[in-house]
Amino acid sequence: MSRTVAPPAAPPPVVPRSVLAARTGVAVVFALNGLAVATWFSRVPAARDALGLSAGRLGLLLLAMSVGALLAMPTAGLVAQRLGAARTVALSTLVVATGLTVTGIGALAGSPAGVAVGLCALGYGSGICDVAMNVEGAAVERRLGRTVMPRFHAAWSLGSVAGAGLGAGAARLGVPVAAHLAALAAVVLLGTLLAVRSFLPAAESGTASASAAPAERRRELLAAWREPRTLLIGLLVLVAAFAEGSANDWLAVAFIDGHDLGEAAGAAVFGVFVVGMTMGRMLGTVALDRWGRVPVLSGTIVLATVGAAVAVLAGSGPVAIAGVALWGIGASLGFPVGMSAAADDERRAPARVSVVAVIGYTAFLAGPPLLGLLGDRVGTLRALLVVPLLLLPTLALVPATRPPAR
Repeated sequence: MSRTVAPPAAPPPVVPRSVLAARTGVAVVFALNGLAVATWFSRVPAARDALGLSAGRLGLLLLAMSVGALLAMPTAGLVAQRLGAARTVALSTLVVATGLTVTGIGALAGSPAGVAVGLCALGYGSGICDVAMNVEGAAVERRLGRTVMPRFHAAWSLGSVAGAGLGAGAARLGVPVAAHLAALAAVVLLGTLLAVRSFLPAAESGTASASAAPAERRRELLAAWREPRTLLIGLLVLVAAFAEGSANDWLAVAFIDGHDLGEAAGAAVFGVFVVGMTMGRMLGTVALDRWGRVPVLSGTIVLATVGAAVAVLAGSGPVAIAGVALWGIGASLGFPVGMSAAADDERRAPARVSVVAVIGYTAFLAGPPLLGLLGDRVGTLRALLVVPLLLLPTLALVPATRPPAR
């Protein structure tokens, strides 16, 4: 009696070395971008003291970085298509490094105007880089055949952890803000120039399309602004960016003012938030592949809502710090999953990612002054209650991230 022999299992697809190298390069770029941004955020209290600013005036100053980012976003997709992701990231990081250096010099000179110019350049360069590296990350993700975008954003968070840790150490040692920012700017620029050499070829990553004329690329960008799904994803990313950005801008200051911590301890609390973000993004890839975008995003939004509320309302310092960790974990996936969802169609990815980024970065434009002015009235810590109030309605937007039927 013969037996039926099951056919051997198909071997897993072999991923080309160029894709694996590109994955590493994208992760490094994300990490260095996070390092650059967190380096500034970790020294915000020191800059505030050097400039003698109130919470409201500090909020207006932080607006300069958001203005720079918002100016970059409308054209970032077109620039990435024109130059390719690698050159776009390299040039925009040069602007980021220049902005960090000018910001430090402005703080040293006690010049709010100088700091504002530096922050505007920092925001502009970071905005262009954000779109280009997300488009490149989405192209790598598709070629790997599994979810990795949150891990790229986890690399950004790891860079932020390093930036927060170095900031706390620099504050404790009394390192001048100007020297700290200039040194990190040089590290970020050199590392990025080396990392982009391993990016996918421009034609393969969906950028720098030779066949698309400039007029056609502009039409694609305008068409993306009329797509309901793209706009809904943009709104989701808007709230996710606000939940993340409000912690970046105000968490250290809020705990210093509201929980009577020192500057180094405030920077360490910001580090707790970033560690939570990193954990959520590392573990989130497994959850997303297993359960899908909608249930995972819904759960993390609820977690962020609870964590932010506990961080503000807890009477105990350790409980409040635990809330910060939950806030970080819960806020970890909204931005990267929104970017992946916007890039589901590779051909339209630069235009759609650009639109979603413009909408999302509006949070960084409105957030700092809104929370600063509110902080003048109710205190910086209590002003952060806006975060959970905005997060809950966002649950209605989560279904828009579901991959479209093919």
